[in-house]
Amino acid sequence: MEEADRGEAMDEPLLENGRPAPAMSVLLVVSTAVAVAGSFVFGISVGYSSPAQTGITSDLDLSLPQYSLFGSILTIGAMIGAIISGTITEWVGRKYAMAISDIFCICGWLSIVFSKNYWYLDSGRFLVGCGIGLFSYVVPVYIAEITPKNLRGGFATVNQLMICCGASLTYVVGTVVSWRVLAIIGVVPCIFQLFGLIFIPESPRWLAKVGQQQEFDRALQKLRGRDVDVFEEAEEIKEFTEKVKHQKEANLLDLFQKEYVHSLTVGVGLMALQQFGGINAICFYASEIFVSAGFSSGNSGMIAMVIVQVPMTTLGVLLMDKAGRRPLLLVSAAGTCLGCFLVGLSFLSQEQQWANNPSIILAMTGILIYTGSFSLGMGGIPWVIMSEIFPINMKGSAGSLVTLVSWLGSWIVSYAFNFLMMWSSVGTFFLFASICGLTVVFVAKLVPETKGRTLEEIQASNSG
Repeated sequence: MEEADRGEAMDEPLLENGRPAPAMSVLLVVSTAVAVAGSFVFGISVGYSSPAQTGITSDLDLSLPQYSLFGSILTIGAMIGAIISGTITEWVGRKYAMAISDIFCICGWLSIVFSKNYWYLDSGRFLVGCGIGLFSYVVPVYIAEITPKNLRGGFATVNQLMICCGASLTYVVGTVVSWRVLAIIGVVPCIFQLFGLIFIPESPRWLAKVGQQQEFDRALQKLRGRDVDVFEEAEEIKEFTEKVKHQKEANLLDLFQKEYVHSLTVGVGLMALQQFGGINAICFYASEIFVSAGFSSGNSGMIAMVIVQVPMTTLGVLLMDKAGRRPLLLVSAAGTCLGCFLVGLSFLSQEQQWANNPSIILAMTGILIYTGSFSLGMGGIPWVIMSEIFPINMKGSAGSLVTLVSWLGSWIVSYAFNFLMMWSSVGTFFLFASICGLTVVFVAKLVPETKGRTLEEIQASNSG
């Protein structure tokens, strides 16, 4: 009987320290599903303006500049949401921060649904932006803090998968329903999440930080399973939390101290390189890029992008805790570099009038390689690493700064892209390719591998 028990124990996956890896509990899956409903709202919000454009401009008689403001004000709202995200999340906890995000988004979507003029439309879009700016920080942080180290990467990357699914759903459904109905669809995951938040636990690490020890023990046990021994994990979290409690809560200036500078460089650097590698330019203007490259319509290219995006993001989720963060980032960044280079070549072939006119094939191949490669790693992993590397006492201010950098970069690239294309289509994509190449070097030299390590181990090594 004892030998059989030992045999069963040997069949369990082991971590590096020889302890059995924590199993995937039902509550852990449910909690993650509830959290990534916010990511789904994020995707719907980002994808909304493209299929809604014709209907909104016709029904509300908007000019192109007025609709352009409607499209871009989402990013302005998201920057505001990013600025307040760390403070709110540390003040009220991860669950209530998600609830506040839901309220912002519900009010925003309803304002869009009942819009009679562009004031209501823009106000609603701004509120949705504030909500998703907060979501973009709190969702990956919550998932990282509730999952065991052997599952954390894959679970955290579901955040990016649901953003892709939300955007893809909006592109498809938006072709068959009106813009008001599409806005109502945006309310549904918010209501689902608000209801689900009632039944899931708060982040154990946040509970430990604010001194709610009984709630901490109860939440951690529920997340790991009733029969799982959580003593060692609980002691490690408590010990690290007590250590950082003696340090004051970091403000913006404190982030630039020597002990935090590496974490900050990695977090800010990854977000900046993610955005300045051209992802929003390609997503927002893919249809125009395909037409400029010689396609009669951008629709076929957009459909191909969606077909590639979701499976590659799913592959990234599956590989995250097997291959590790760094290898996926390196492959992903190299792929985006190649994709941008091929798109640049497609425009160069047009300018130089190469034989057999390969511009269409080069553009399609380049954008699909770029989209697939970005979805594999650069789309989700920077958010995963952001949620892992910052100690609890600086997570709020550092997370706000990193999230703000992401949204600010998104706005800069989206705004500047048309001007860059007027300057030089070839130069624009070769510039993006150069930045993606720089990302490979940045990851190789500075980004730590966090696979298979507890948050406390990662944060101690980065600040040590």
